[in-house]
Amino acid sequence: METPTSLERDMTSFLDHLKSERGLSANTVAAYTRDLKRYAAYLSDRGITTAWDIDSPAVAGFPVYLSTQGLSASSVGRMTVAVRGLHRFWADELTTPTNPAAEITPPTPGRRLPKALSVEDIEKLIAACGGDQPQVTSGQLCDRALVELLYGTGARISEVLALDVDDATRMLADQSLGLRYLGKGNKERIIPVGSFARQALDAYLVRGRPDLARQATRATPALFLNSRGARLSRTLAYNRLAALGEKAQITSEVSPHTLRHSYATHLIDGGADVRVVQELLGHSSVATTQIYTLITVDHLREVYRTSHPRALAQRSRYPT
Repeated sequence: METPTSLERDMTSFLDHLKSERGLSANTVAAYTRDLKRYAAYLSDRGITTAWDIDSPAVAGFPVYLSTQGLSASSVGRMTVAVRGLHRFWADELTTPTNPAAEITPPTPGRRLPKALSVEDIEKLIAACGGDQPQVTSGQLCDRALVELLYGTGARISEVLALDVDDATRMLADQSLGLRYLGKGNKERIIPVGSFARQALDAYLVRGRPDLARQATRATPALFLNSRGARLSRTLAYNRLAALGEKAQITSEVSPHTLRHSYATHLIDGGADVRVVQELLGHSSVATTQIYTLITVDHLREVYRTSHPRALAQRSRYPT
């Protein structure tokens, strides 16, 4: 086993800070770790092995280097943010005398609107789970409950898969209760759960989960289980949703992110206040949530162009 370099040890102290003091999730810390490993390799190729040897030109060259590797602007921006955070931490902790990344700004990526499914596609996706069929498997009941919960609460997949049986049974026992999610930065929020998601969860707990739990080698409190009775993983959840999308013949991508985007978009389309949606999604800033209002504006513009008589007349007189 190779001995960690001084640079790697100093990076590890930053990652420990993110996990223990800032309370970032394991997935976020893992992403920082991957990005900083790439930064360390970049520095090593340039003969830089300690934090003290890093100057502003070296930091500024990193996003340029990444761009030559064919990475997207969003990936370059994310890695640049990680590097800025690392150097700010080192300067605050006096690991380095200055912050050479203080003037480095990440590239501005083009604004990408999230892809949302239509309400009709959501209904086709739920139907593909087979939950309404007389003969339904435990796996289908699990899929139905998972889809209903992701779309019905707009939660992140990590939040849903972290739920235990007790979380669901408490919520089902009292119509006034919502589900308690632990989001980014260990921030708690309670989300109301509609009747369809409640019914799907109840059916899964009564008829689906007990059968899956019998396959386990040891008991687990996890709400969602795989075919071996263990807690359902993110990878398997992604794969199962993608397979359901293909079965339902939905041409758009189907993923946990898609269902979260659909939840937010349909709420705002239905007249929900953006600040309420912000709280429901667990966004720290309303600016993050406002991207969904752009989808609604596009939708309203298209409805106007195709429905209003003066819009039609104007379009015919002034072709675009």
